[in-house]
Formats: sequence, C-alpha cells, structure tokens
Amino acid sequence: MNLIDKYIIKKFLTTFFFMLGIVMLFSTVFDISSRLSEFIENKATVYAIIFQYYVNFIVYYGNTFSALIIFLSVIWFTAKMAQDSEIIPLMFSGKPFTRILRPYFIAATILVILSLILNHLIIPKSNQVRLAFEEQYYRDRLFVENYHAEFPGNQIVYFSSYVSDLNIVNDLRIEKWGKDGKIISFLNAKAATNKLGSNNWKIENYYIREIGYPNDKIVSGTKLDTNFVFRIEEMAIRENRPETMTFSELKNFIEMEKRKGNPKIPDYEITLHQRTSLPFATYVLTLMGVAVASRKKRGGIGINIAIGLLFVFIYIFAMQIATVAAKNVGFPPLLATWVPNILFGITGYIMYRLAPK
Repeated sequence: MNLIDKYIIKKFLTTFFFMLGIVMLFSTVFDISSRLSEFIENKATVYAIIFQYYVNFIVYYGNTFSALIIFLSVIWFTAKMAQDSEIIPLMFSGKPFTRILRPYFIAATILVILSLILNHLIIPKSNQVRLAFEEQYYRDRLFVENYHAEFPGNQIVYFSSYVSDLNIVNDLRIEKWGKDGKIISFLNAKAATNKLGSNNWKIENYYIREIGYPNDKIVSGTKLDTNFVFRIEEMAIRENRPETMTFSELKNFIEMEKRKGNPKIPDYEITLHQRTSLPFATYVLTLMGVAVASRKKRGGIGINIAIGLLFVFIYIFAMQIATVAAKNVGFPPLLATWVPNILFGITGYIMYRLAPK
C-alpha cells in the first residue's frame, strides 16, 4: 500500500464519517422537534432519551443509509480530486484504472464488514432498547384485525380484533382438528384477555363444544380461566418486531410464522436478506461513484452531486419496486433484495468501461 492508497482511503473514510455525522445530526434534530412534546408529556428522563433512544436511533438509521451516504461521499471527494487535477496524474502514471480503484475497494471493504457486524450482531440488540423506549413513551396503541393462524396441536385461531391498551381480544374462536381432517372441538368467546408473558387466559361469554359420538358435549358460561398454547405476543406483532431479532432468531420466527400462514412472511424475509444485501451495495455504489466523478466536468462538483442524487433516487425506486413485487405478486424475497445490486452492478461496470482511462 503506497502513499496514494493511504491518501484515498483516508479521504474516503473521513468524508463518509463526516457526511454521516451531518446527516444524522439533522435527522436527530428533526426527530427531537417532532417527539419532544411526547417525551415531556410521558415524563421520559434525559438519560433514557439520550442513551436508550437517540444513541440507538443513530446506530440504526446511520447503518441503514450508510450505502447511499458512501455513494455520495465517493462522488464528493473524487470529484473534488478531479477538479483539483489530482486524478489526472494517476491516469497518466501508466497504472491501470483497476489499480486506482484498489484503495476505494479497501475502504469499502472496511465499511462492508462494519455494516455486516452491525446488522447481524449489534443492531438487533440495540433495536430492542430503542423500540422498548418507543413503546413506553410515544408508540401508538397496537390494533390487530381479522387475525387467523394455525398453532401446534392442529389448532386454528381466529379473532375479529385486538387493542393493546385494553389488552382485549374480541370474538375469539379456536378450532381443534384431528389428523383425519375432522374437527374435534371448537371454542367461541365474546372476549378474552391474556396475562402478558404467560399462557394464562380469561375468556368471557364462552361456548365450548367437544365433537364426536358418544362423547359429544357442550359447555358454556360467563367466565373461565384457562391455558392455551399461544400468547397474545405471538399474535399481536408490530411490523418492526423482526428488527429486534438476530439472524438465527429471525429465521426461526419466519419458519414459525410460515406454519401459521402469516401473510407478512415476504416482509420478514426481505428484512432478513437486506441485512446482507444492503452492505454489499457499498461495492456497487463505490464503483459507480468513481466512474461518475473521476472525469473533470465543466459544471464543477455540483454536476457530479446532481448525477449522484439521480442515481440514489433510481436505486431507492428500484428497491421499492422489487419489494412491492415480493409482497404482492410472489416475487422471491431473496431475489428482490439483490436485484437492485445486480442491476446497478451491471450499470456500474458499463460506466467503469466508459470512464476515462
């Protein structure tokens, strides 16, 4: 590694962390302005606001948008080098363009490894703290409607609605089926409550029927304490709960939800695969950034930034299209998370081939 390599790596990393700091500073200020009244109203302590929420807020969102910030950082400092005629001597040094790219990819690799460690090991634990704070101080109540799932023991569970602040399940119905495909029993209850963290339930205005001659019987009543194989936490799940799970926990959760027939499986699988695909987007966006900014342009750095922002919007749009396709038309979630990288990788290679050599 020569002096030029160290110079470019230093430029890359310092520009990235500077831009990341600026972006997260503005994000934090805007978030504080929108949440401050709720923090005061719910009497959140300064320690909780800073260390339980905003430290984890910065870690999560900083890592989420790191690939795009890396892209803009590469364009910024490379365009600045081009405008200062620092790229031209490298072009005429007789070294291939791939050699000039080497320090860029060394720095990108450092950031990819850091992002992978954060995504798979640190951020899930960090999110547990952040989301617990949100739940306590400003998260809106959770409402679930028309729930349907299958649980162990061939039990089919339905309910019409659930409201978290009341902790009441309305119109609960549980069907138990035999291996021969015939119904064994069913339970109807007008209302039910679950003791959080346990399998203990209280049902009201219930009707239970055991089916099968000669043991067919009916039991009804106004109140009953009983145990079920499921808990309300397994049924009333916020959309961001997978963000608190490690890789293995999320895979197990997805397998369990598949057995229940949860329609949100594509969302969970996209969350799982993006933990790897987004960090690797760094390589693609770095290649594109160098190809865009290495040519000295008459419009100065501004035109390079404008081109970079255009590619950022196109990349985000491609991600959204792939995500919608995975959720609504059965496009494989694994492929959906990698398609933007593949398409932009091809684009980056074409731009690299057309870049000045």
